Amino acid sequence: MHGDLRSLHLESDSNELCHLEAVPVHNSQRIHFMTYGWRLQEIMQQGWDLVHSWEEPYILVGGQIAWWMPKNTPLVYRTAQSKSKEYPFPFNWIENYAMSQSAGWICSGQKVAEALKNRPGYSRPMRLIPLGVDLKYFYPSASAKQEIRHILGWEEQGTPAIGYLGRFVPEKGLDLLMSVLDSLQTPWRALFVGTGIMESSLRSWAKQYPEQVRICTDVKHNQVPQYLNAMDILVAPSQTVSNWQEQFGRMLIEAFACGVPVIGSDSGEIPHVIKGAGVVVGEKDNLGWVAAISELLNSPNRRQELAQKGLERVQTMYAWPIVAKQYLQFFTELLDCRCL
Repeated sequence: MHGDLRSLHLESDSNELCHLEAVPVHNSQRIHFMTYGWRLQEIMQQGWDLVHSWEEPYILVGGQIAWWMPKNTPLVYRTAQSKSKEYPFPFNWIENYAMSQSAGWICSGQKVAEALKNRPGYSRPMRLIPLGVDLKYFYPSASAKQEIRHILGWEEQGTPAIGYLGRFVPEKGLDLLMSVLDSLQTPWRALFVGTGIMESSLRSWAKQYPEQVRICTDVKHNQVPQYLNAMDILVAPSQTVSNWQEQFGRMLIEAFACGVPVIGSDSGEIPHVIKGAGVVVGEKDNLGWVAAISELLNSPNRRQELAQKGLERVQTMYAWPIVAKQYLQFFTELLDCRCL
């Protein structure tokens, strides 16, 4: 399957508690025109109590799922569309049809809820349920920090490391981050984990900081907790563009779980995710970013304070058992309504 940055292949886990079945996918390089093979229709006819779709209701595959849904089986969409858009035909028709067949919908952020609440079809039951993080894998680890710092060629107790985790693309704010790092007067190191179209420009910029900057593009997801632990600060300088704003920022809650203090821009959902557990800076405020990063670089106590706040927030808001209970409650309410 085509992905944003690389081809994606189905990866199973022998310890999974649920059954995973592969379904053929067509036209995955054009997400709005992607479709599933007939195997999905066969699966959907197997007598489910409820079907939860993580496909957007306005794209072709979202409509396909609605079309194949058995009669009287509740269908619940999950959407991350944080801007209310006027879709051209046939996507406007697909969205209207899909939502007319749904029993409800879920979103993971306040911005999405605000953008969609007044759209036709979205008056159905809704729950705002955040993304989650697995605290069995994401947690503070001094040994992981030491191991990754050694791999990077950095001494563990040296200059604090500013970390970035995500796609190397303009809307994630890498241009701003490079400019801010150029302006810092306090000693710093920077670790970039990800990949994307800006990799070459990022590496070109990094040549002037051969001892300070590390760029890691081959980190697998199961290695992310270790690399997060190698960071003293995580920054998320996302930039709002005409057709996108940060929809959640999963790296924020993963950093929280690893005890890493975060600084994020005010793009999209980031302020709602961080709240008082980190620092929020205007996405265009270069001087504000310099000041915020400098403060944390210079204050181990402030970093520790934010790390503790992040841990408390993730444990009460974003741990998967807490998130799963919200899903179960919503699904149970929908099924109870169907039985009335």
